[in-house]
Amino acid sequence: MRFVRLLGFDFAKRLFDVFASAAALVALTPVILFVAALVAINLGCPVIFRQGRPGLRGRVFTLYKFRSMRNPDAAKGLVSDEQRLTRFGRMLRSTSLDELPTLWNVLKGDMSLVGPRPLLVEYLERYSPEQARRHEVRPGVTGLAQVSGRNSLSWEEKFRIDVEYVDARNATLDTQILWRTARAVVLRRGISHDGHATMAKFGASNG
Repeated sequence: MRFVRLLGFDFAKRLFDVFASAAALVALTPVILFVAALVAINLGCPVIFRQGRPGLRGRVFTLYKFRSMRNPDAAKGLVSDEQRLTRFGRMLRSTSLDELPTLWNVLKGDMSLVGPRPLLVEYLERYSPEQARRHEVRPGVTGLAQVSGRNSLSWEEKFRIDVEYVDARNATLDTQILWRTARAVVLRRGISHDGHATMAKFGASNG
């Protein structure tokens, strides 16, 4: 019975993702073009950051975001995230404007509006069997972990919350997450982890 309920929810959720992401891409076209121009002026081209990320069942897709960092350049001391992330890039991240191109991933079916965040491919082999369950659903632009602390959480806390979402997902929970996401973006909470520009990498010793 639970399987049938989740199957029906996932189907309805996909329909909502398609219509919502398509509508958002059309409505936000002026904003997307404006941000793209700002990225080009402040960071140069390309304006879009592309990277492989594991999605549903661990299948790798190309994630699209606006660039928020300068290119690595050891000669100029631009190696770590902290060194490469500019004031402009911090503004993009704190307002989540860098995530706007990710709506294309939602429309394509790589992602959902709500779900566990897509992380690095290199993490796949580091998950415990329980943590790997986060890939039982499409990754999301936002998720339960993001509205529960975002990068201020430890990796273990994030993964526990991700799996909690996988088991408890429903329309009411998704609505609450979207509402709390809008509030978190306005308040700019949980953008970075202590001592890091974003979040320390997840290592084998972390979980």
